[in-house]
Amino acid sequence: MTSTTAPSTASADEIARFTAIADAWWDPVGDFAPLHRLNPLRLEFIRDHVCRHFGRDPLALRPFDGLDVIDIGCGGGILAEPMCRLGGAVTGIDAGLENIDIARHHAELSGLNINYRHQLPEELGAEKGRYDVVLNMEVVEHVADLDVFLGAAANLVKPGGVMVLSTLNRNLRSLALAKIGAEYILRWLPPGTHDWKKFVRPSELAAGLDPRGVTITDLKGMSYTPISGDWRLSRDLAVNYLAFAEKE
Repeated sequence: MTSTTAPSTASADEIARFTAIADAWWDPVGDFAPLHRLNPLRLEFIRDHVCRHFGRDPLALRPFDGLDVIDIGCGGGILAEPMCRLGGAVTGIDAGLENIDIARHHAELSGLNINYRHQLPEELGAEKGRYDVVLNMEVVEHVADLDVFLGAAANLVKPGGVMVLSTLNRNLRSLALAKIGAEYILRWLPPGTHDWKKFVRPSELAAGLDPRGVTITDLKGMSYTPISGDWRLSRDLAVNYLAFAEKE
């Protein structure tokens, strides 16, 4: 008698790598400093696109009131907490238990009610179509099976809901800048943080989402300005980019 095991999106090596530096999640100058610098731009993109889609005022105090939001691969919660402050009912899931423990602790210290769970998206089949907003930020380039991951994430989006993704494109420029430059020359990230072969082209995201009824409607690049040290939205998708998608 043979048994089959459903494919998992979790990569043991990736979990171990991020677990080893989990204590640094809330240190703005530590191992996750690049994410802290990117966060304001990510938040702006998410807020503006979600508000436009649902007819909300992005300048309101809590524009996400009444929206169910899930942050897949939430890490220590540096994106989930702002989503909660915007008014969303936020769930954060992560493959690393240490990440979830740190996220829970920080949310308690901040007085925020966030539902953090040590789970993978493919384990949430019972929550099909529950979420208005599904976030996959800087996570798809770390999963073991991209197609399974995108299918599980798409399954969680409510009809009429949205998905927001950010990741790294795969080309020679991203190899030079996001892998060699960021990890070995500038030392923005610990060496080995990324596997360039797992970077994801926009066409590959679309190919994984379209059959699940989730359509990418906007793409924006995130470009770094060396003089100011700031990130800005751009049309350049060659390295870091954001995607906004809608479900039928």
